[in-house]
Amino acid sequence: MIELLKGLPRELLVVVIATLPVVELRGSIPYAMGVLNMGSWQALGWSVLGNAIPALILLHFLGPMQRFLEKRLPVAQSWFTWLYGRSNERGQLISKYGPLGLFLFVAMPAPGTGAWTGCIVAFLLGLCPKKALAAVLAGVLLAGVIVTLAVSGTLAAFRHFV
Repeated sequence: MIELLKGLPRELLVVVIATLPVVELRGSIPYAMGVLNMGSWQALGWSVLGNAIPALILLHFLGPMQRFLEKRLPVAQSWFTWLYGRSNERGQLISKYGPLGLFLFVAMPAPGTGAWTGCIVAFLLGLCPKKALAAVLAGVLLAGVIVTLAVSGTLAAFRHFV
């Protein structure tokens, strides 16, 4: 996929990579710094911007999309009921601490804990969209700083030994 996007300006390429589910800024920052030789602040800024885009879209459209699917597909309502139940079981940290728990969840730079998952979980747990957005964006920023520091240290150590 990166090959398809190579014609884009490098800043836009980083933004696009950061918008992708699963990859998010956990992939865009190492790519920007390691492959594109982008500075750490620049990689962080473009990656946070890219990772914020899906959060804005998801938190705005998940509710209307659910209502649309439930009207059009009879099985959707039972699937959403199952999904809500499973989310309540699995989302104990977020349920217990609300936006703070969501912030901690998104800020943890581990697989499956980014803005995409955070927005979906916030929606399923019924968190206020404005508070959820603030928590997700703050979590994205902290995760970005953590990833940037880790990549900077890794690149510095690698360059020292090469």
